[in-house]
Amino acid sequence: MTEPQEPQVHSLDARSLRGLAHPLRMRLLDALRFGGPATASQLAEKLSESSGATSYHLRQLAAHHFIEDAPERGKGRERWWKAVHQGLAFDEALLTDGSPDIRGAADLYLHEVATTQTRDLSTWLGNRQTWPDEWNRTWDMSSATLRLTPELTRELVEQMHALIDTYRDRAAAAGDTETAQVRVHTHAFPLPPQ
Repeated sequence: MTEPQEPQVHSLDARSLRGLAHPLRMRLLDALRFGGPATASQLAEKLSESSGATSYHLRQLAAHHFIEDAPERGKGRERWWKAVHQGLAFDEALLTDGSPDIRGAADLYLHEVATTQTRDLSTWLGNRQTWPDEWNRTWDMSSATLRLTPELTRELVEQMHALIDTYRDRAAAAGDTETAQVRVHTHAFPLPPQ
């Protein structure tokens, strides 16, 4: 078995965050990261948007180096796009940046991530009956409430991420053919005192 490869991750800074912090741009980037290369027209149809809007926002994503041309896919005037990175890393310092514009973009980005995660789960719940029984027996939607310090919470988050990383690309490396992209969401946050 081969070792899992580290995904290429783009660390968001103030400039790139401004280029990404828009709901449609985030959806376009996710569509390219998880669905592979596509044209503006294909993405417009997939996301129920106009091709003019998708073209504009794709160019903005390219200007901030989130996506690039996929010339190996294009024919004639058809322009194909592909994601440059497999993941994004968010720097918490963006939430306390001296610029209100940066703090606002950071808030918008985080809220859009939360909205996307909720939409992913709702889509699964609405469509799970179309999946084979094996998948319907293996999904999870659980929560746990623990009493932790900030240090223990950080340790828990790091250990969860480390565990998830051990599963990265294992099925592909083993040659398993019955695979699907499996989305794993982790949330850890303090609850207000009751």
